[in-house]
Amino acid sequence: MAMIRRYLPIPKDLSQLILWYERYISPLSLLAGFIADNFILLKRVDVWESEILLFFYLSLAAIGIVLLNAVESGRVRHLRVLAIAPILPVVAQFAFGGLFSAFVSLYSRSAAFVGTWIFVAALVVLLLGNERFRKLYVRFSFQISLYFFALFLFLIFFLPVVLHKIGTQMFLLSGLIAILCISLLLLVLSRVSPEIERRERTRSARSIAVIWFVITALYFSNAIPPLPLALKDAGVYHGVTHLSDGTYVTQGENHQWYEAFLPVAATYHALPGEGALVFTSVFAPTGLSTQILHVWQWYDPVSKAWITRNTLSFTISGGRDGGYRGYSRTFNLTPGKWRVNVVLPSGSVIGRVSFEVITTESSVELKTTNH
Repeated sequence: MAMIRRYLPIPKDLSQLILWYERYISPLSLLAGFIADNFILLKRVDVWESEILLFFYLSLAAIGIVLLNAVESGRVRHLRVLAIAPILPVVAQFAFGGLFSAFVSLYSRSAAFVGTWIFVAALVVLLLGNERFRKLYVRFSFQISLYFFALFLFLIFFLPVVLHKIGTQMFLLSGLIAILCISLLLLVLSRVSPEIERRERTRSARSIAVIWFVITALYFSNAIPPLPLALKDAGVYHGVTHLSDGTYVTQGENHQWYEAFLPVAATYHALPGEGALVFTSVFAPTGLSTQILHVWQWYDPVSKAWITRNTLSFTISGGRDGGYRGYSRTFNLTPGKWRVNVVLPSGSVIGRVSFEVITTESSVELKTTNH
């Protein structure tokens, strides 16, 4: 019996190649990019490797948008450019996928409570949805909207790293520069594809305004994680010792390791008249110093509201991988639910430590931890 040899079909052109293998390449590249961003390239926001990577993605996306519209308008007739035209939406998809993968990686490290995790979840949806966006990348208004959104999110944490300042002024400046950059891109597009830019001008401007308004509203409602700051370590303890070598040693209750991943408050057993301390470690980029507040709040079951009992502040300095360490304490704890919000003077929430105080007549067993 003669052996029948079967050969894989050969695509006729680049368009057919992309169509055949897109379903395999896109998920694999998404997974590989996410792993690279999380564990290899984006270890800190203030290192040059991270900044170069993000600039590369932004530049690649801008170049892809310009070339795509130049070909679409018919003003480009060079055969070599026309030959790669089918792959331009894929290039844009790759660039935006890299950006949103990086944003998920960076913003998730700074998200420390439910409100900010909603924003990170939205970024995850955009990242996963990017695989389905390829056909949308040929639409002018979609390109501009997505690029402005990515540019704004990048500048929110890039400017504080460069200018060594953080707060509302830096956020507003980020929005202004994002608008100026997208205006420059639109100016370039008005030269290479004037018909398309003129037709989509109003729709693009409306989309930019909506995105700016939504991001601004999220920022002032503390729904956006306060990058480049990130809460690296936090907990409630019975005592702390600062050693001569700079190490902090805390004495805390022995909780199961998995309790840190559950949405429940830690239990704190307090003797009559005993207080508590909250230890935090906040990462900040090199050269950035800012004041942070520990706001101690007790939940009043009668009024069903959080009552601020104490507010303590100290200054942190950036540069340490593990974050700048500090603590605050309060005394005469009232039994019930407590939380300590770690915030900036502007009100942006860096993180939160929640615990429930239970009075006891006998001391509990404590374990020591080095920080």
